[in-house]
Amino acid sequence: MEEAFRVILWFAFAGLLLTLVASVALWWYESTRRLTRGLTAAIGKAPDAILFDTGTKKAAGLDFTHGDLAILWNLGRHGLVFSFDEIEGAELIVDERVVARTQKGEPRRVLEETYPGASRVVLRLIFNDLETPEFEITLFGDLTTHSAYPKTASEAVQLGRKWLSHIDSVIKRGGPKAPPARPAQSEPHMPPPAHD
Repeated sequence: MEEAFRVILWFAFAGLLLTLVASVALWWYESTRRLTRGLTAAIGKAPDAILFDTGTKKAAGLDFTHGDLAILWNLGRHGLVFSFDEIEGAELIVDERVVARTQKGEPRRVLEETYPGASRVVLRLIFNDLETPEFEITLFGDLTTHSAYPKTASEAVQLGRKWLSHIDSVIKRGGPKAPPARPAQSEPHMPPPAHD
């Protein structure tokens, strides 16, 4: 009887350990954490502002200190980092209609409503880049219960308006010409080995 109890105890302990390991793995690989780690690696520090796409596979992060904007897609497997002077503007799209915009060389088109009944809210970031001229992030419209996403269309519109203000400040600030967008790196870049 004592041997059977010991075996049951070992099985219970193994089950508990397996559950703990699985829980930690699920927590570590949760999409918003993964994307946040990717943005941090891409710009070299924790972003000052972050946006997550409700499809949980894309994100954007701003670094006000060094003047960078990182975009990631495919759960952070791919991405680019743009300097602030490569940002051309941004548009807030509600139900397939551009409702607010900021763009270099144009006056800002101000948001006039909060659109509480909207079914979809998207922020489009626009870059001076041939390969990636724009990047869209869905703020509201896909079904999600994650706390990182706006719960209502009005909250999504407010978040989009905040990012439009960030982008408007960035493009008005201007700055020296920067090198082209560089790929976002999820691991530190290692220089090639020296040849003798």
